[in-house]
Amino acid sequence: MAKRAMAQETNQTSPDQCRHPAPVALIMAAGKGTRMNSDLPKVVHEVAGRPMVCHVVEACLAAGCSRVVAIVGYKQELVREALAGFGDRVRFAVQAEQLGTGHAVQCAEASLAGLPTDTPLLVLAGDGPLIRVSTLEALLRLHRETGAAATLATSVIEDPTGYGRIVRGADGRFAAIVEQKNATPEQLTICEVNPSYYCFRLASLFEALAKVERNGASGEYYLTDVPTILLESGGESGGRVEVIDAVPAEDVLSINTPDQLAEVDRILRSRLAQAGGVSR
Repeated sequence: MAKRAMAQETNQTSPDQCRHPAPVALIMAAGKGTRMNSDLPKVVHEVAGRPMVCHVVEACLAAGCSRVVAIVGYKQELVREALAGFGDRVRFAVQAEQLGTGHAVQCAEASLAGLPTDTPLLVLAGDGPLIRVSTLEALLRLHRETGAAATLATSVIEDPTGYGRIVRGADGRFAAIVEQKNATPEQLTICEVNPSYYCFRLASLFEALAKVERNGASGEYYLTDVPTILLESGGESGGRVEVIDAVPAEDVLSINTPDQLAEVDRILRSRLAQAGGVSR
C-alpha cells in the first residue's frame, strides 16, 4: 500500500501499469433487499458504522481500480448520497428495471466508453462488505497472468445450499456455473460455490452479454451465463475462463435479514479492529 501511494504522489507509472490498463469495478447496488424489514436500499444499511457498499468501494480502490461504477436503481438518491464522499472516483449507472444481473451490467456499458478493450473489469455485489483487498488482488493477478476472458474467484464452504455451484471438467478446469434449482443430485454435492466475484476482459464481457438469453422462468438476464458463453464462443472473447479458490468461507456470508446484518457487522468490526483499516 505504501509503495502504491508513493507512486501516485510522484506521478510515476509502474512497469505493470505500462503493460496493463488499470482495472475498473462495477458494483451492483440497485436492489431493495425485501427481507431487511426496511424501505432502504439494501446496500446503504450500515456495517461497522458505514453503508455496506462503502466497504466494497474501498476495497476496489485499494486493489488499484481507477474507477468504480455503482449500478443504482431503487431509491438511487440514497445510494448516491452514501457514496458522495468518494467524489469523482465513483460514477453511477442506472438500472431502471430489475431485469437481472446481466441486464444491470449492460446498463453500465455507456459509463465504460473510451476504456481499452482489454481493461480488467471487476463485477461485484454491493452487499458483500466482507470483501478483502487481497482477494481482489489475487483475482486480478491470475486474470492478467493468464490473459483470460473471464476469471472467477470462488469459495469452498461446508454448506453450499442456495449457492450456484462451480462445475469443473475432468481436467479440473471451469465448465459452468449451475444454480441450485438446476443442479443434478451429483452437482448438489459440490462445495465450491460462486460468491459473485468476477473479473472480465471488457470487450469479451459485452460481446458475450449480447448473447445472453432471457430466462424463461424469471424473465431476467443472468451474468452467470456469460462464462459458459465465453467458453463456447471463441472469437474476440478469447474463450478462456479461469477459476481461483480465493474467497475465504467467512466472506461468503449473505446479508438478507437483520440477523445476518448483525452477524456480518460483528465480524467486520473485529477484522477492522485487528487490521486498523481496510479489510486485507
